[in-house]
Amino acid sequence: MTTKEGTLLALTGVTALKTRVQHPTVHERKDRGSFYWFFRYRHDEVQPDGSIKTTRKFHTIGPSRGEGARSKKEASAVRDDFLAGLNSAATRPEAAVAARAPETAPAPGDILFGKLAELWRTDYVEKLAAGKPLIATTTRQKYSYALSRILPRWKDVRLSQIRAKDVMDWLQDECTSWYAMADLRNVMSGIITKAQEWELLPDSFANPIRRVRLPKKWEVREKRILSEDEMARVLAHIAEPNLLICETCLDTGTRISEVTALMIKHVDLERGTIQIAQRCWHGDIDEPKTEKSKRRLALGALAPRYRAWIEKLPNKGPNAWVFPQADDPKQPRWDSGVRGALKDAAKLEGLDFTGFGPHSLRRANITWRQEVGGSSIETSKIAGHASTRITEEYTVVQLKRQDELTRRIQDKRSKAAKRQNTRAERITEGV
Repeated sequence: MTTKEGTLLALTGVTALKTRVQHPTVHERKDRGSFYWFFRYRHDEVQPDGSIKTTRKFHTIGPSRGEGARSKKEASAVRDDFLAGLNSAATRPEAAVAARAPETAPAPGDILFGKLAELWRTDYVEKLAAGKPLIATTTRQKYSYALSRILPRWKDVRLSQIRAKDVMDWLQDECTSWYAMADLRNVMSGIITKAQEWELLPDSFANPIRRVRLPKKWEVREKRILSEDEMARVLAHIAEPNLLICETCLDTGTRISEVTALMIKHVDLERGTIQIAQRCWHGDIDEPKTEKSKRRLALGALAPRYRAWIEKLPNKGPNAWVFPQADDPKQPRWDSGVRGALKDAAKLEGLDFTGFGPHSLRRANITWRQEVGGSSIETSKIAGHASTRITEEYTVVQLKRQDELTRRIQDKRSKAAKRQNTRAERITEGV
């Protein structure tokens, strides 16, 4: 049996054991201070990857002399009864595959979603390559949380039994936000897609989750940013270094996790730039969210502030944190302290709202950068977005900006109307 065949059998819930014909001789042991009958046999065991491990085992039948002794014929009968099950241990399918002949390979549709999801978890989500995880810590936690919601409902369902309507009905009952529905659907679809990449499923297998069409997107939280004046009022209540961290997010569009992960070697004071090469999430240092998130950003007027702040640091080595913890300089500052300071400042000005935090500063930067003349492509690259579509989701068209653009249109129409009136007057005078 190949590993792939064994894996497929394991994923379908089928335990595949060899059909053995073994008839070992019954022996009498006389060298251990007692006399008893025994025999040795081969035992097959299914491994987690579906392969078969065979071991040689020892089985004691009972005393051969003295009280309760059995004859060799009786011992042989016991041996035959014991081996009857082993010798006939062919494929033992579960109920849904019971009708299939033992020698027939399971179909891909027989795969249990729960078993496939667990394989995806161990061989992709939690797997290490050269000592490093394949995906970022935040993504691993997101996937693990998604599985905790998905498996109770779908772990015992075979791929061929998954129906788009059933999934959609479950998502609507399970989730209160559109984004949660999208996350759970995408994880389920990704598990099946990964099975196709691993060639456990043929490319022709129709992924049932791709037929799940979500309803029109709705927002649980309002996409809102503060105006320039409101933001200035909030920042006036924040002390260093939280103020510099917040202004870095606001002026450069960095994620808070990227700012707290800055080391001195990432700051070029001569050129006035920072290099985004890693991120810090709850003390875990990892690579940036995507490959495009690795970027160099101009600090502008913040460069002198960085110089002054770094000069105050006790440790100025290249691997020292730019924003270390106050009580442990060897550890980077957590984003929770920055978020708390920002929320408290917003509350003092009566400007706090649900969802307001460091990420709101990044959203404001993306919006303002386009308002001052930056193109969507420039803004997307500076923000480290994978595509301009994501930048579009971040962009807020403020009423102030709408009014400005509307007045520009009205001004153009007014000038055109004046030119038309002047032309008409000239024609009249000519007549």
